[in-house]
Amino acid sequence: MEPEIYNQSSSLTVRAAYLYYIEDLPQSEIASILKVSVPTVSRLIMHAKEEKIIEFVIKNPYLDSLELEQKLKKTFNLKDVVIASDLANQRIPNVKKSSKRISEAEIDEEKRLVAIEGAKYVQRIISKDDKLGITFGKTMYYMIHYLNPCKKIKAKFITLHGSIAAVDYKLDVISLVHRMSMAFGGESKIITTEGLVSNKELADALKKEKNIEMVLKSYDKVTIAVSGVGSFCERRTSLLCKNDFLNKEEIATLVKEDVVADVALSFINSKGEEHHTEINDRTIGIKFDQFMKIPTRIGMVSGVNKTQSLLACLKGGLFNVLIADYNLGKAVLELHEAENQVG
Repeated sequence: MEPEIYNQSSSLTVRAAYLYYIEDLPQSEIASILKVSVPTVSRLIMHAKEEKIIEFVIKNPYLDSLELEQKLKKTFNLKDVVIASDLANQRIPNVKKSSKRISEAEIDEEKRLVAIEGAKYVQRIISKDDKLGITFGKTMYYMIHYLNPCKKIKAKFITLHGSIAAVDYKLDVISLVHRMSMAFGGESKIITTEGLVSNKELADALKKEKNIEMVLKSYDKVTIAVSGVGSFCERRTSLLCKNDFLNKEEIATLVKEDVVADVALSFINSKGEEHHTEINDRTIGIKFDQFMKIPTRIGMVSGVNKTQSLLACLKGGLFNVLIADYNLGKAVLELHEAENQVG
């Protein structure tokens, strides 16, 4: 007798698959409808997959985003990558890299998408035992808007550097840490002084102040860092360039000496290395080597104008988790491949 005679009928397999995947019924209810046992329903569903009676397809733009995530993760040895796309409306923002001018609306949309994914990611991984450090910036500001207020976690939230008085207060690290700790129902630790002072002697003296010293010492215990990336490239979109944090001579010197990015008030060259200047001696915040020892370093970055800046950070391993918009992620890979071909 042929072995097929002992198999369940194809009709039964199809019906089980339909009821499970299309009608969304539990296996126990399907068993009752088909007059078979629950284990038999499980085998029928498995058989439907094996025989390709039922197939799973990930459509675009979902598939494009997933493939880009995997390429970035493998290329730069990252722990995790999230590509922010407008999947709810099944589209990927299309901003041409060649465009010299990108509208504020497009920039805001990219930041919004990255901020949403960033908020979800942080709330997914954080625990009550974590100490989360944050930097200043627009993406950080947007991210806090999308935190779910119902998810309360009594973690600790820390400013990774002093205040940037020249920027809008809502973007400053002090404001952001206060708001983030309130959103989570956690504790906050802040540096209340300026992030950059006039001379090294003043910086050294301030670092010895009791409250500031306490925060600086806590940096060794930070478990998660969330930071954006400031760009010192062509358009110089870094807020440090736009808000009189640095003077024109200092900016020109940094650019001349191959600085392409800033992260947590550290300046990064095109190789992903820290570029040390006398400005570092006047800065009050986390040191570069301390930042690099934080177990989870999340980079939340948007906009193709930051392609070279983000690539430098990934080369240097500044982030081990990346949350970026689709066009930026794609542009970073293309630039990396082009540099390797030239090399």
